[in-house]
Amino acid sequence: MMQNITLGQYLPGDSSIHRLDPRNKTLLTLAYIIGVFLVKGFVGYALTAALVYVCARMARIPPRYLARGLKPLRVIILFTAIYNLFMSGGEDVMFQVWFIRATWSGLSGAVFYSLRLVFLVLGTSLLTLTTSPIALTDALERLLSPLRAVKFPAHELAMMMTIALRMIPTLLEETDKIMKAQSARGADFESGNLLRRAKAMVPLLVPLFVSAFRRAGDLAMAMEARCYHGGEGRTRMRVMRLTAADLIAAGVMTAYIALIVLEGILL
Repeated sequence: MMQNITLGQYLPGDSSIHRLDPRNKTLLTLAYIIGVFLVKGFVGYALTAALVYVCARMARIPPRYLARGLKPLRVIILFTAIYNLFMSGGEDVMFQVWFIRATWSGLSGAVFYSLRLVFLVLGTSLLTLTTSPIALTDALERLLSPLRAVKFPAHELAMMMTIALRMIPTLLEETDKIMKAQSARGADFESGNLLRRAKAMVPLLVPLFVSAFRRAGDLAMAMEARCYHGGEGRTRMRVMRLTAADLIAAGVMTAYIALIVLEGILL
């Protein structure tokens, strides 16, 4: 299970993508998400695929490893495709069986929305794979710091978001350990239909919640032992600075967004 989850994991490295300013990477990821929602045709998705592939190669992350993060979402992606295929309106009927009707516009929507979900997962996974949790926390805090003028808890919110993101692979790893322990005692999580498999997962909830609360308590105790009291007066070992590589990355993202917008205008 752990091998199929990329969101929330961090792969240490010294690539040009790893060395980008985390504030810049966060903003570029946000711009990328907006760009994915603006895509209107296959040309835009081809540009998006090329951008993700180039970034993955520059970050020295194998595309197959990046694609593993899509495996847990196969059911959601399939449901999205089926829903858009049969529930979209339109008069261009592709086939119809009784009251079930599929249209060509529904097929196009199924492909587009499925690809949108895929590229959203791949893009956000690239951010977490190339940015350490500490750097991501600092970046979010610095980006939200202007809101302190209205008493917005920027540091606390950034810390909570990063801890929650980091706990995803931790809890999945703990779930994997509990499943292996119960399988060694005779539990069966593989056979049977979907309902039976869901019922077999129920006994995992109690030990998983106990483990989650124990980890949360250990984390709180560790933070208290280090005299953590929020962002007030906090210093940083590494000072974030924009470099020429950040400007180049921003230029590439600007060109990507411009091409996506141009495609939408021409279509």
